[in-house]
Amino acid sequence: MEQRAVSLPLRVVAQDVALALFVTVMQVQGTVARVAVEGAPRPLTDFGNLGFALLVVSGLAVTVRRRWPLPVFLTTALASLVYYSLDFPDGPGWLGLFVALYTLAAYGDGRRSLVIAGVGTTVLAVEWLVAAADIEPRAAVGWVFFRIGASVMSAALGESVRSRRVIAAEAQERAELAERTREEEARARVDAERLRIAREVHDTVAHAIAIINVQSGVTAHVLDKRPDVAREALQAIEQTSSRALREMRAILGVLRDDHDGRVPYPGLGQIDELTAKARDAGLDINIEETSPATPVPSAVGSAVYRIVQESITNVIRHVGPTRVTVALNPGVDVLEIRVTDEGRPAAPADRVPHLPAQHPTSTGSAAKPGRGILGMRERCQLLGGELDAGPTPGGGFEVTARLPLAPTGSHL
Repeated sequence: MEQRAVSLPLRVVAQDVALALFVTVMQVQGTVARVAVEGAPRPLTDFGNLGFALLVVSGLAVTVRRRWPLPVFLTTALASLVYYSLDFPDGPGWLGLFVALYTLAAYGDGRRSLVIAGVGTTVLAVEWLVAAADIEPRAAVGWVFFRIGASVMSAALGESVRSRRVIAAEAQERAELAERTREEEARARVDAERLRIAREVHDTVAHAIAIINVQSGVTAHVLDKRPDVAREALQAIEQTSSRALREMRAILGVLRDDHDGRVPYPGLGQIDELTAKARDAGLDINIEETSPATPVPSAVGSAVYRIVQESITNVIRHVGPTRVTVALNPGVDVLEIRVTDEGRPAAPADRVPHLPAQHPTSTGSAAKPGRGILGMRERCQLLGGELDAGPTPGGGFEVTARLPLAPTGSHL
């Protein structure tokens, strides 16, 4: 059983001292008053005032009842056994025992404390009944049964208090756990929103910068020889940067309290516009699209747009002008997206120069893996889908994504 060795507040100690003094006075004074009225078979002064000593000891033991509930119970129980075995006069000498039983059950460790209280009460009951075998008048035996019943009720009351304390502590713990859980969920939502914003910013900026880089290269190459082409390239740069800024405002709008300036996230309806910009950057894009039999959820549509956008960005950045096929194949439950490029062709002498690079999966010093494919894969996994990306036998590269039309995850 756990013994409370910690320091108790002064207020609690003062309460127990006052209670101990009250119990001691009641036991001694009540027994003396009853003896004066009814007499007694054995005076309290026998055996060197042993009767008074037992009443005082069982009363003063209450002082340390909270710190050592089991020793206090054993002390009061032993005092009661000796007191009634020696046939000292009956009276309120059981008050300290009842307080000790209550304390043992209320401040003990539950089941073990109840077992000790039950065994102790049983032993006391047997001894009390044996000591009262010759009691006269016989009606006085009712006090024995009163002591037995009061002992059981004291232990039951203490257990009830302990149970309520345990329930209150568990409720407090659950409340604290719920508060911690809410805080953790809030932090998780913040982290998820931060990741979503970072992914959206990456896709938007990377695509826009890739196209602007290509168009600026075209402008620098043809500025003196073909100003009309340079003008078209500059217009493409202006349109691309303007669209990127609009998307950035929409993405970062969640960081503001108001809703001004927000626009819906791009989806399937904007893929044609996306591919048109890619054609301006020099790609030969072929769209193979089949209308879905059921409406595509906005989360899936946004993921499709971002996957196609990142795939095209990788082609512009790592390959340059080439043929790209974008295939959208909706099924009953799954929408498949396939973006395939034919690889870097042999560049004619008059081809507008681009900055050559390699595919993300190619080997070489220039091929440091970026976060594009990782971000696409994360998008698919959040919606319960999957993504494959790798080179094709003909030297190109293919990205294949399969997204369920009833997403199992949450779109960030």
